[in-house]
Order: sequence, then C-alpha cells, then structure tokens
Amino acid sequence: MENKTVPLVILIAVLLVVITIIFKWPCYMKRRKLPPGPTGFPIFGCLLQMLLNKPTFRWIHSVMDDMNTEIACIRLGGVHVIPVTSPELAQVFLKNHDGTFASRPDCMSGRLSSYGYLNAVLTPMGDQWKKMRKVLAENILSPAKHHQFHDKRMEEADDLVRYVYNQCKNSLEAGGLVNVRIAAQQYCGNVIRRLIFNKKYFGNGKEDGGPGPEEEEYIAAVFTILNIVYGFGIADYISWLEIFDFDGYKGTLKKAIASLAKFHDPEIDGRIQMWEKGVKAMEEDILDVLINLKDSEGAPLLTIEEIKALIIEITVATVDNPSNAIEWALAEMINQPEILKRASEELDIVVGRDRLVQESDLRYLNYVKACAREAFRIHPLSPFNLPHVSIENATVGGYFIPKGSRVLLSRHGLGRNPRIWEEPLKFKPERHLKDDGSDVVLTDSNLRMLSFSIGMRGCAGVLLGSTMTTMLFARLIHGFTWNAPPDVPNIDLTESEGDLFLAKPLLALAKLRLSEHVYQQLGN
Repeated sequence: MENKTVPLVILIAVLLVVITIIFKWPCYMKRRKLPPGPTGFPIFGCLLQMLLNKPTFRWIHSVMDDMNTEIACIRLGGVHVIPVTSPELAQVFLKNHDGTFASRPDCMSGRLSSYGYLNAVLTPMGDQWKKMRKVLAENILSPAKHHQFHDKRMEEADDLVRYVYNQCKNSLEAGGLVNVRIAAQQYCGNVIRRLIFNKKYFGNGKEDGGPGPEEEEYIAAVFTILNIVYGFGIADYISWLEIFDFDGYKGTLKKAIASLAKFHDPEIDGRIQMWEKGVKAMEEDILDVLINLKDSEGAPLLTIEEIKALIIEITVATVDNPSNAIEWALAEMINQPEILKRASEELDIVVGRDRLVQESDLRYLNYVKACAREAFRIHPLSPFNLPHVSIENATVGGYFIPKGSRVLLSRHGLGRNPRIWEEPLKFKPERHLKDDGSDVVLTDSNLRMLSFSIGMRGCAGVLLGSTMTTMLFARLIHGFTWNAPPDVPNIDLTESEGDLFLAKPLLALAKLRLSEHVYQQLGN
C-alpha cells in the first residue's frame, strides 16, 4: 500500500506545483512590468482572441490603439509577442540591444520555408546562420556582384518597357490598359530568375512579353509563402498543434514550397551535373557561384539542400517589396497628378526623351526616389518585420522583455505613427527631400519607417532591392503617361482587409511619352 501511495503523493505534488506556476506566473511577470497587453488564458494566452479576430495584425494594432501604447505584450501560447510602433524603442531593440534580439524563432513556418534552417534570414543565431549570411553578403549581394550582373537587370528593365508598350501599340493615341500589379510582380520575378538561373521563363511566356502559366504559378507561390511566414499560424506558437494543422497553414505552405521546388530543382540538379561533367566552365549567374563556392580544404562549401534553401530565400525576398511599393505609388500619383507630373519632369531633365533611363541615372532622381520611399512608408508589404527573438532577459523602455520573446517591429505602425509623421496617411513625397539636396535613400536608419531592416539581421540585399525598386518605378513613369481608366474618376485606394495590398490590382491607362524610335529599338 505504501508503495502505491508514494508515487501518488509525488504526482499530486507535481500537479500542485504546475498549477501554482500557471496561475502565479502572470502575477510574477506583472511584477516585472511587462509592456501593457490584453489578459489571456492559462497555457493558451490570447490565442482564442487571435483566432476570433482575423486578420491578426489588425487586431494587434487595434489593441495597441485602444490601450494608447506604442509597445505591447500579447501572450500567444507560451510566447510573449512584443509589437512595437515607436521608432525610439525600435532603435533600442535593433541598435542598443541588437545582439540580444538577433535570433529567430524555432517554428513551423520558419522551419519549412528554410528547409530545416539551412538559409540565412529565417535561421536562428548560430554557425549555420553566420555561414549563410556570409555567403549572401560576400558572394551574392556584394557591390562587385551587383556590378557584374548589371546587364541582366537591364535586359529585364527593357523587357518591362517592351511589355507595357505591347499593351499600347494597337492604339498608340488612345493607349492601353495595363495591370500594373502583374507588370511589377513579373518584372521582379524576371529579374531574380535572370540573376539566379540566367533565364526569364520556366515555360514559353506570352507573345506580348507577359508571364506564362508557369510564371503565374511561380509568383503566386512566392506570395503564398510570404503570407504564411508573416502570418500568425497556431503551430508557430504551440508547436504540438502542428500535426493537426487546424488553420491549414502547414498544408498551404508545403504546397507553395513544392511549387517553387518543381521549377527550381531541375535547374539546380542539372546545373550541378554540368559542372561535374565539365560541360560548363564559366560562372554566369548566382547558381553557378553557389555551386562553385569552396571551403578552406577545397571541398564544396554548400550542400545541394543549402543551395536550394538559399535560392528560395533570395527569390522570396526579392519579389515582394519593390512590386508592392510601386503599384501603390503609381496609384497614389494618378490620383495626385501634380506629383506624377513632377516626377516625370525630373526624368525629362535628367534623362530626356530620346533614350531610356539607365541605372547610372538613378542617383540623380531624388524626387522619384522620394515617391518610392513614401510608398514604403505608408504602404508596406507586410504589417510587421520578421520576428526578432531575445536570447536573454532584457529591459527596454523600462519594460521587462523575457527571454524567448518575439519582437515585432510594426512597419504599418512606424510609418503611420501620427506622433512622428504629419498627416501620416497622406501621400506626400516632399517630406523625404533634404534641404541640402543630398541623395534620397530608401532606408531609414532611425526606423521612423521600415523599408529594409537594419542591424545584425538587417537586409543584405538593400542595394539590389533599392536598384530594382527605383528602376521599375523610373521606367514606368519615364516611358509612359498614366491615368485612371476611362469613366473612372479616381483610382480606388482601398486597402485589402486581409493584407496591405491594394484591394483591387491597379488597372491604369498607359500612353507613350517618349520618341517612337526609343520603343522601336527594343524590338517586339
């Protein structure tokens, strides 16, 4: 009898301890002065509120507005989520305490998207992250490589103009209706495919230069991955629920990754064989570079899986920001034609109308860049940056931030913060011009807006992303005049409920504005 009683007593004692911790833990954390936030339930925290208030990012911002706070703490499962809309606090996190908050969470979406943490952006701190970050910074996105791949980018800039021209050429006087979202997203997708695989299409494309079904599937998969990674999946906060996939995030993500792999893997596997057989002897693109990287002993630096993971990462990170920002910018400027006129006039002064704008011209286009920067400020692609995970307890702004917390800097909240920005919802590029006429850049080191992240987890592709954004924008507004479609007084600037895209893709009327011979030089 005693033998049975002892284990029972131990079990009861353990249960009492667990129950005590569950109910006392919030009180303990309160004494440590966590940032303000809603009261959650034991174990699950605010997951129920999250599930009942989709999309989650709008609920989080609503909670912060109701509490009149620029930093909050929302417990999801056992994770403290710390959203931040204050530029000053954002700088403390990413500058003063950068090393403390430079890791990433171990979660379902991150693990699947990175092939088990083999890439750079989603991989938690450690040797693998350092290795892949170095590969990106030194071998792929360096200024030298940027210069080397100049001609490939320009080929796609020419193809962008050719594609829009083809939408207009049947009626040069009346112009043609252009789906700007398709044009912008496919330009970005084409650039990165050209840089990685030295090819524009996985299929045959369309006669007018537009995307074929393969490219449409490809871009759709890219944005699906982005939506899940930036989303709030249940399994990302309570890992044992992953097996049930209640919200369908896991299945959707795996399908999108498989879609990219369907196009990537044959290219990668075939290229590796070409190098092994000696069929190929000269590096022409990013894939060649990755295959030929060697370690200190002369062995391949990267495994095949690492190459595949990194290529997915580069692809997903390149397409998103430029295409979304330029669609929004053009929509805003069509509704404010004086802004569009000023940007076009700047291009006429710098470039003229007898040739196309080139990358060498971009540094002189301060007003054009100010328009792009304003679009990044007011219309970010995602409501938050990728989470920064604390590797130890910290105090920020007088608040206790527990180890393991996920800090989310709000792109939406920083860029639209009424304490920082006058008329925050008004598209006003002039606010970014400097009195001394110095160069306008698309980044903001003071984190009053978040176009490209900074710090240890800062974006390694700022140069490429800035160049693509400005070139896409400059080519569109230099090569064509833009107006709302006939019988449409203004572009509808309604924001999608579920994300930060325009609710309806921008459909705009384009007309030629350069000398005819400029377009003819591009061919058909």
